[in-house]
Amino acid sequence: MDREQLLRDTRLFVLDMDGTFYLGETILPGAADFLKATQKAEKHYLFFTNNSSRAPEDYINKLAKMGCPISRSQIMTSGDVTIRYLRSHYPEKTVYLVGTPPLEESFRQAGIRLIQEQPDIVVVAFDTTLTYQKLSNACTYIRNGALFLATHLDINCPTENGFIPDCGSFCAAITLSTDKKPTYLGKPFAETVEMILDQTDCSRDQITFVGDRLYTDVATGVNNGARGVLVLTGETRKEQLESAEIIPDAVYDSLGEMAQILNTFK
Repeated sequence: MDREQLLRDTRLFVLDMDGTFYLGETILPGAADFLKATQKAEKHYLFFTNNSSRAPEDYINKLAKMGCPISRSQIMTSGDVTIRYLRSHYPEKTVYLVGTPPLEESFRQAGIRLIQEQPDIVVVAFDTTLTYQKLSNACTYIRNGALFLATHLDINCPTENGFIPDCGSFCAAITLSTDKKPTYLGKPFAETVEMILDQTDCSRDQITFVGDRLYTDVATGVNNGARGVLVLTGETRKEQLESAEIIPDAVYDSLGEMAQILNTFK
């Protein structure tokens, strides 16, 4: 699709964070300019991260410290999608959560019944406080018949010092032990798009997912009736597109380049 026309047709940009807007504690060049250009062009943006180790309020505070204040309605995580899924499909079920204390608090505030023994459902997230006991408990409960859910499928999480194991890596270990595969939520799955549609007045073809990963960020758009575009500031290199299964609707060097194009609109 024409790169300029795609930006013209988009009403809502759903932005990945790590590798797209910032890396670690540093905003990527041109990323803040993109937010200004979006507002100038009378369009909207929403941050979405698969990283479920933090609460949305943590991301709001992090962005504020970077000089990018946002409201609660402008941030969504795979944890939010998982909470919505549980409340919609399993409102009375008990949950054993393999997650961080901030995610546990988010679940409790949403009315999810968290327990430590014999749950109906095991939810695995990006747990930076993971212990062997948590891993063992999850495997035992899944073998005993608990439903196996995961907030997202990312195998690694990017940091300023390289990659660290993410939710998908934990789930792979559990699958090897139990022979059970999880139902994944977050990007690139339909539940993420459905939640965004519920909370905005946009149609699918007015939404563009922007990110540095083909199999999550871009795939969310192209596989679910929206649009998915790639920025080359993170994981994916341009030469990888030749053999990629997921084809972006457009490719940009960065959010900064997208800002430059938006600023030409009248």
